[in-house]
Amino acid sequence: QVHLVESGGGQVQPGGTLRLSCVASGNIGKINAMAWYRQVPGKPRELVASIRNDESTNYADFVEGRFTISRDNAKNTVWLQMNSLQAEDTATYYCNSRPPSALHWTQGVQVTVSS
Repeated sequence: QVHLVESGGGQVQPGGTLRLSCVASGNIGKINAMAWYRQVPGKPRELVASIRNDESTNYADFVEGRFTISRDNAKNTVWLQMNSLQAEDTATYYCNSRPPSALHWTQGVQVTVSS
């Protein structure tokens, strides 16, 4: 079983930048699609971005070109580069496969965008 550990969250001002990392304990190359999700209390968890082994990507409409997902299977790592952050991006961010596996959910990382 692969365990995922997210890092890189924090508090930034509007317009700021954060880079989230997701390191897996095992070979993520066996997982075709990896993704980042986010959740705000009281709302459903939503997909932010996903990336396949062929490095094709998919983004939620609200990303609007601000975020970039990437992966390095040799490092068992997935990243989410987030630029031009807005208050609406405040949420807990999670890494998981796509579709998500119940086995891979963690406590996530908090991203807070506030002046």
